[in-house]
Amino acid sequence: MPRTIVITGASDGIGAASARQLTDAGEQVVVVGRNPEKTAKVARQLGVPSHVADYSDLSQVRDLAAVLLETYPRIDVLANNAGGVFGERTVTKDGYELTFQVNHLGGFLLTNLLMDRLIESSASIVQTSSFAARGFSRFDIDDLQGENRFSATTAYGNGKLANVLFTKELNRRFGDDGLSAVAFHPGAIASGFAAASTGPWRFMYTNPLAARLLTSTEVGGARLTWLALGKPGVDWEPGEFYSNNRPSKTSRIADDPLVAKRLWDESAEMVGL
Repeated sequence: MPRTIVITGASDGIGAASARQLTDAGEQVVVVGRNPEKTAKVARQLGVPSHVADYSDLSQVRDLAAVLLETYPRIDVLANNAGGVFGERTVTKDGYELTFQVNHLGGFLLTNLLMDRLIESSASIVQTSSFAARGFSRFDIDDLQGENRFSATTAYGNGKLANVLFTKELNRRFGDDGLSAVAFHPGAIASGFAAASTGPWRFMYTNPLAARLLTSTEVGGARLTWLALGKPGVDWEPGEFYSNNRPSKTSRIADDPLVAKRLWDESAEMVGL
């Protein structure tokens, strides 16, 4: 029987690639994206349902959760893949720094709003993180909004580290209830996820010459697909961070349960949970 797999950030890049791969594998894929036209195009090509939500507006995340709960009696895999790197510090209409909200808060809120359904389904939650969590983060639990110190690169690294902290805390809180969470690095992907950024990020991901050094969306998508198709505890270990389909190192902060708990508590307060 096909499983229901919800993929956010699936209007292009590795999300769209994984959606194609999982559809070919016979799974029931649900495509979620920010751009209505691009999301509808991917869904139409695959013959799958789609929904639109822009994570820079948390009310859209709440609306998305309500529609998913109404429409899908099971959610076997939730792939929190939406994210991006941006330019100058920007505050959303919700009052939070854009990079932190899009990369962490949106997925945190969606996951929690779907929590009962996910537990009922013994679901896997797959977080698209990055090696940036280790290489570029300067994580300060007292400055999650980058008010004291900000750069686009650091904000992205902090957001990707938040993905890993969230993964580990999910496993601690709900692993005994049958939920399995995992984070992974898809590679430096030749996609448009840095189109809204400036400087070296934009050059690396949009310049045709630099793009030749990047990993294809098909390969990056296959790493998400491998986790989505895999069996927790057999093919991959819940609570871990993966690269190239193998456990990998990330920031040492990711192993601090006190930081993970505080991030959870502060995030819950921000989104009103």
